[in-house]
Amino acid sequence: MSTDNQKGLALAVSSSLFIGASFIIKKKGLKRAGATGIRAGVGGYSYLYEPLWWAGMITMLFGEVANFTAYAFAPAVLVTPLGALSIIVSAALAHIVLKERLHTLGIVGCVLCIVGSTTIVLHAPKEQTIDSVEKVWGLATEPAFLLYTMAVVALVLLLIFHYVPQCGHTHVLVYIAICSLMGSLSVMSVKALGIALKLTFQGQNQLIYPQTSVFAMVVVTCVLTQMNYLNKALDTFNTAVVSPIYYVMFTSLTILASAIMFKDWDQQSASQIITELCGFVTILSGTFLLHATKDMGDSSSTMAHVKRPEDTMENEEIPLRRTDSLRTP
Repeated sequence: MSTDNQKGLALAVSSSLFIGASFIIKKKGLKRAGATGIRAGVGGYSYLYEPLWWAGMITMLFGEVANFTAYAFAPAVLVTPLGALSIIVSAALAHIVLKERLHTLGIVGCVLCIVGSTTIVLHAPKEQTIDSVEKVWGLATEPAFLLYTMAVVALVLLLIFHYVPQCGHTHVLVYIAICSLMGSLSVMSVKALGIALKLTFQGQNQLIYPQTSVFAMVVVTCVLTQMNYLNKALDTFNTAVVSPIYYVMFTSLTILASAIMFKDWDQQSASQIITELCGFVTILSGTFLLHATKDMGDSSSTMAHVKRPEDTMENEEIPLRRTDSLRTP
């Protein structure tokens, strides 16, 4: 593994730790804010006055900064799938802090995520040499990537103006699709901006080019959109549902966007590409296993609940999707 890939790996792992923890902290903040004001899931912004939510945002900010820097050193094919580690952190903390039970098979899912991530790390492509932000702009304005960008924008607008009012509160894929589609564009812009800053710190000033400002504006727009709809998803649906589905969609679309724009696989053999895809499928299997067992408690706990009806009633107070989120406070 190259030195740059090692730096990107270390930054990506630390990013996953921060982001995984931020999901839980923000969830606690959203629950507190929803108890005293209009919930985010029904269009409220009372969470902006909740210190715990801001603590979660700061934790996520640290994670995003580490993630941002990682893209300047390593290809998206390496950095993005390592987000699976944030799912493991999120699932473990949700089990401990939010009392969202993690089934034994969910632990197996976490192990699969680790195995898949390791496979991708060991076979990741080297980062291609880019000596100016203008070169990145050239990649971003090629017909194939422009077509992808237009398709993403069109789908996001359709989801926001047509599907969100109709079924946003009942179908988790609506909110997450918006986050993931915008996320794939934000990662490409983040990588471009990261390369520009890295070259600038190395003595080649890239801030004088207007393309750098364009990439920065795209990052801000995409990230704000992601945060808005991710807050709605977290407030409306169970964390154990949001995290894995968001990871799967976001990672898949980001790898696709990176393959189109940066041509990450052009210098790799067919066996290396297949191995990376197998690692990604392993991660997907782990996340889907976590999703499938999200509402299943440990078998011993289940037996205890059979013997004690009052515990079953307590367990029913933690639904998969809170129905009161559909009612106006």
